[in-house]
Amino acid sequence: MPTAVVTGASSGIGAATARQLAAAGHHVVLTARRKDRIDALAEELTAAGYAATPYALDVTDRAAVDAFAASLESCDVLVNNAGGALGTEQVEAGDPADWRAMYEVNVIGTLNLTQALLPALVASGDGTVVIVTSTAGHAVYEGGGGYVAAKFAEHSIAATLRLELNGRPVRVIEIAPGMTRTEGFAVTRMRGDAEKAAAVYAGVKEPLTSEDVADTIAWAVTRPAHVNVDLLVVRPRAQAANYKVHREP
Repeated sequence: MPTAVVTGASSGIGAATARQLAAAGHHVVLTARRKDRIDALAEELTAAGYAATPYALDVTDRAAVDAFAASLESCDVLVNNAGGALGTEQVEAGDPADWRAMYEVNVIGTLNLTQALLPALVASGDGTVVIVTSTAGHAVYEGGGGYVAAKFAEHSIAATLRLELNGRPVRVIEIAPGMTRTEGFAVTRMRGDAEKAAAVYAGVKEPLTSEDVADTIAWAVTRPAHVNVDLLVVRPRAQAANYKVHREP
């Protein structure tokens, strides 16, 4: 049974991805900082007859990441999903602490897990690295400076890694979701203001769900080994671009 490590698995896209990969026959290793959440998800998956192991982990803590990697017997798939956004201030008013926090979790977290697990992924003979970025990593927009910068950096990791691993048995897949209504993302970005978070999706009949994005991840991971989905951009029909969204009255 192949082993798939999913970061940020306590909620949203990460939890949905873990469910879909488990159903596809993977032993899923659930990592996140919120131990209670991944413990509950592991219990849910185990009760359903799937293989799941929770492991509390802060992806920005390199020593902890290295210890985690050493604890695994094998790794066939790594889904770098942990990330997030803070604030919507314009560049001139952005808080460097927010920018640093976003860079740490989105970029350094991805770097930490990828570096630590790459030997096992290569040793598997058929490894897959998935990096969940965002359409924010492909086009800029006002008020997105820090998050956009982090996601552009993540996009560059995926593209560079694919070149550097050419000839070795590891695929590098980038999934870039557009507007997705997930548990907590907008609320965290709006610093706990539920009203502002709801306004992000106001009038949008059907933004993507966590399950929609997880479905694309699971599909890409389960393609034949010789098939590499370099980049998959997925948006709701209502969103033609980051700045162009159809909103119903």
